[in-house]
Amino acid sequence: MGTIIRDSFGRVLDYVRISITDRCNFRCMYCMPASGIEWIPHNEIMTYEDILFLVSVLSNLGVKRIRFTGGEPFVRKGFIDFLHEIHRKHPLIGIAVTTNGAFLERDASAISALALHSVNVSLDTLDPGKFSEITRTGDLSRVLRGIDSLVASGEVPVKVNTVVMRDFNLVEIPSLARFAAEKSVLLRFIEFMPLDKDVWSKMQYVPASEILSLLPEATQWSPCNKNLRASESLDPGIPNGPAKYFRKKDTGQCIGIISAVSDHFCHTCNRLRITSTGEVRPCLFSNKGVPIIDALRRHDPDATREGILKAVTQKPHEGGTGIPGEKQAPKVDQHSSITCFNREKSPRNGAENFTEERHMSRIGG
Repeated sequence: MGTIIRDSFGRVLDYVRISITDRCNFRCMYCMPASGIEWIPHNEIMTYEDILFLVSVLSNLGVKRIRFTGGEPFVRKGFIDFLHEIHRKHPLIGIAVTTNGAFLERDASAISALALHSVNVSLDTLDPGKFSEITRTGDLSRVLRGIDSLVASGEVPVKVNTVVMRDFNLVEIPSLARFAAEKSVLLRFIEFMPLDKDVWSKMQYVPASEILSLLPEATQWSPCNKNLRASESLDPGIPNGPAKYFRKKDTGQCIGIISAVSDHFCHTCNRLRITSTGEVRPCLFSNKGVPIIDALRRHDPDATREGILKAVTQKPHEGGTGIPGEKQAPKVDQHSSITCFNREKSPRNGAENFTEERHMSRIGG
């Protein structure tokens, strides 16, 4: 490891999420509109060689954890071999993957041999009909068999991420919690984030406080390391990250809630995102980033480093709620050239609306 990345507000950025593809075998409702999106041409996507070089530069900048996302990363040919190579060259970096779970059953044995820090599976419902509805193409039984296969291997921690939407899966919070306990996986509930004006609805948003109140035997849950930053957690059972964790007194089960809207965690954010086209995004809600693809393809460490550090200078201090119509304006600091939430006035009624479409498959989920 070399130096460390520190932004204008003193936050150490040691965690990077890298999208390796925008393509996905699902068409999830909160990720893209029903009409779908136009896939990025392959020649504009980072090659595995580009990403290997990028990870080397990030390692020298003190990055300790990298999560590979998509789209769906396992749809990209050669991904597992690539992960082996990453681990061989950078054994000290914690590598994790986020997936929709569709290929876990097929690849469970190979994934188990990768020494991954974790595999996060997006799972928003246990109802087969609703699963087909929200993914538009998915098969719930296939995902559940994949989770079972990976858990049975005992070689990699499995987490389940659930985006909570009021009229879709709010009533499933207790059953999802019981499912996580039975499968011995770590469940995190995520507030529905206003990333894309085409798919987000304030009516479907559920705040973290309401999610917590709906956990089974709600009075049995208490915060874990409530007053500590995630990076300072003293409990080995509580992972680093933006979630606030709660433990059930009688069973010890731990569940996380990510309150990205109602109680955002910008002040402790330790991450950057890099899109599959090689653009460094300083914030999940950033509309633009710093392109480094040309530097990566030249294998130019100085130019790559310069681009990454330029993006770091654009990392905002914090944002507003991100909900259209909220009176709270995004907070902008003189050191930051961007805000988290870009809004404009509607010429029809003066209401605030999103100016960008941030499809998660392109940002990197």
